[in-house]
Amino acid sequence: MVFPEEAAVVRRIFQNFLDGKSRLETERECAAEGITTRNGCRWMDSNIKVVLTNITYTGNMLFQKEYVTDPILKKRKKNRGELPRYYVENTHEPIIDKETFDYVQQEMARRKELGALANKSLNTTCFTGKIKCGICGRSYMHNRRTDRGFEEFWDCGSHKLKGRNCGAKGSIPQAVLMKECTEVLGLDDFDEQAFLDQVEKIVVPEYHVMVFCMKDGRKITRHWVSTAKKDCWTEEYKNRQRAWMKNYMANGKGTRFSAFTTRIRCALCGSSFRRCKVKNDRPVYWRCSKGGQCESVSIREDDLKRVAAEVMGLKSFNGDVFREKVEYIEAGKQNCLIVHFNDGRIEETSYTPSGRRSKAREKESREEWQRQ
Repeated sequence: MVFPEEAAVVRRIFQNFLDGKSRLETERECAAEGITTRNGCRWMDSNIKVVLTNITYTGNMLFQKEYVTDPILKKRKKNRGELPRYYVENTHEPIIDKETFDYVQQEMARRKELGALANKSLNTTCFTGKIKCGICGRSYMHNRRTDRGFEEFWDCGSHKLKGRNCGAKGSIPQAVLMKECTEVLGLDDFDEQAFLDQVEKIVVPEYHVMVFCMKDGRKITRHWVSTAKKDCWTEEYKNRQRAWMKNYMANGKGTRFSAFTTRIRCALCGSSFRRCKVKNDRPVYWRCSKGGQCESVSIREDDLKRVAAEVMGLKSFNGDVFREKVEYIEAGKQNCLIVHFNDGRIEETSYTPSGRRSKAREKESREEWQRQ
């Protein structure tokens, strides 16, 4: 006996599928409209799949879909070919015609073959489901980031699973992926249809290696080098980072930042000078970042300020004026500084260090710096 209200729900489930909707979309529709199963439960993806594959709604019956494995415990098992099944036609009133049911089964098989590409609600590309991790076998997923300008990349799907990262290192930039595919296919420009027609899948056994498994049986290994970080440093992004760093340092955030940060360079090795941590109210010193590997001498920050003010013609040091006028200062030579101005001038000046420390204190300070 057919119940009209229940039959309407079954027909809607089939019609949604024919309209191209996924089972998840149907589940959400039923939940939003308060449509429940016969037992008053919420329609779930698994329930909807059972409806779509149940031939009983066509007015026909398939017997022995299950069988009892243990007559005493009454344990049942789904019949997957272990025993014969019996198909009987026209046993009761149909809800769905047989032609519609058969078409739905074919469509389900087609969507299963396509995988994520069959779900129109997902943001898929021709690479979706084609790139496989050589470690865990999962598909690589498409991601975007905008903190360095718009950037697309692919990485192993296990990275999204908490505590189940397979250990695959690095990601593949979209630009690199398209470039490698274009060269493998022997084209001048990337063609999505050519890729789908010729490439079965791409396996990533390790970082910077891609193995193209072609549909004709060939396997082509490609080694690539990413220039994504270099490419993202556009002039606009550089200016934005400079503005951020200037504001960060001007606000005094961090004990090791000042107007001299990134503007003091070693005259002996060319490395940047770094600001030493302040402890016990001792004077702040600037030293070569190479530490004990460089023979340059350190310089006190108050000496830097005094000399910088003198060469700029100021009575006292001003950080904003310094950033505006001075590109960088070469330090490290004994009692000598070389100031490079933004207008191209270079001025070498000597100075007398204030409060020279004892050799023992100098050694202690250098050892402390090397440990940092």
